[in-house]
Amino acid sequence: MRALNNTETTTMIALLLLALVAASFSVPLPPDNTDNYLLAEKYLRRFYGLPAGLQGRQGSADAFQTSIKEMQKFFKLEVTGSLDDNTLELMKQARCGVPDIGEYNHFPRHLKWQSNTVTFRILNYTPDLKKADVDRAVRSALNVWADVTPLVFKKLYHGNADIMISFGSKEHGDYNPFDGPDGLLAHAYPPGQGIGGDTHFDEDEHWTKDSSAYNLFIVAAHELGHALGMSHSSDAGALMYPVYSYATGFPLAEDDIEGIQALYGENPNPRKVKPKPDAPNKCDPMLSFDAVTELRGETIIFKDRFYWRIHPQIVEPEQTLIKSTWPSIPNKVDAAYENPEKDLVIIFSGIRMWALNGYNLVDGYPKYIHKLGLPKSIRKIDAAVYIRDTGKTLFFTDEEYWSYDEATGTMDSGYPRSIETDFPGMDDEVDAAAYHYGYLYFFHEHMQYEYSYSSRKVLRILRTNSILNC
Repeated sequence: MRALNNTETTTMIALLLLALVAASFSVPLPPDNTDNYLLAEKYLRRFYGLPAGLQGRQGSADAFQTSIKEMQKFFKLEVTGSLDDNTLELMKQARCGVPDIGEYNHFPRHLKWQSNTVTFRILNYTPDLKKADVDRAVRSALNVWADVTPLVFKKLYHGNADIMISFGSKEHGDYNPFDGPDGLLAHAYPPGQGIGGDTHFDEDEHWTKDSSAYNLFIVAAHELGHALGMSHSSDAGALMYPVYSYATGFPLAEDDIEGIQALYGENPNPRKVKPKPDAPNKCDPMLSFDAVTELRGETIIFKDRFYWRIHPQIVEPEQTLIKSTWPSIPNKVDAAYENPEKDLVIIFSGIRMWALNGYNLVDGYPKYIHKLGLPKSIRKIDAAVYIRDTGKTLFFTDEEYWSYDEATGTMDSGYPRSIETDFPGMDDEVDAAAYHYGYLYFFHEHMQYEYSYSSRKVLRILRTNSILNC
């Protein structure tokens, strides 16, 4: 999994220095994509062990392709071996500076602190936050790991601590330079003597205690995981996933907890914590959706804390945390629909709704769903879909549905009506719905129903995740 093992300190330092030696590597580059390939080369050298110094040698293109495949496999992208749009976009995201794949990590495996009492010291502070806010973020980040292990963290104000925490920019004393704003946010070294356990944050980033820039608590919790012996997880829902995303609540997923407890064991006096759910697997045959909507020609599919974005020109769906795009929207989306004439997407969670213009939240929201004309007895909307041909939006609640006139902003009379009666052949409940060219697509549990709106009958029954290329 990700647990880091004991070897001599000298071996660790030697491996680290060897890996950080600057060298050049190139493959033949298409003239229009030179910048992209140079970015990819640098990324693969740092995180996936792409050999340096192979310029002009036979097999350099093969090594480049092999490293791309390693990365695509790690991030659960389509393994093409080519620098496609999904792969390139992920390379451009802000992330941790520690390598992803075990055999390319510059450290011996399964390193851990030998005592359950681990000391830490904050050497300097960022001017972006008050000193007390930095202290609180670091202590809270350590407590995340203490909650699920027997570890106890003791703060030192002088001398050497196991974990020395500092802020620095560019070359900051460990021959492992940062790269300016965005890109590499921080890095940390696994347990051991000397540099072991040290945790460094890039001062060229803007550090915050909210979602307005890079949240120090979230990055610190991730990096201190490395300082305790954890390496990266390929689970997008895990704290130890290498790409930065903002989220609220308890940050550890089951994968994080299993990893840290493999090193240190369970907390003998466990605090009740609720791990984050793992990222949904798009090809799980029992996958169900929470909501589906169009957004300016793209399809957005919500599931748990995540959404998939499907672009017509990109084969592989892109999975992202809801909170990393819309921090103020809850982790659970019940329903969503697009009104393209108004260029709005409405998102529902419980009794509240939010409006998006593109990916931007519209001022004045959230509002209560009862503003639409629904009775107060309705506490959530299961699915919503806009029928462009009629100008009506259908809201599905339990075994009934409502019809809303977008032009007048009122509910049509005669509703609610029975789903089972008006949509023969369908289940009597709907999880999500979409409309394309005269066809309704109803999603319920792991099944998708293609329904002709004009002839009022089910034409095909498919797996829910067939829309995700599964």
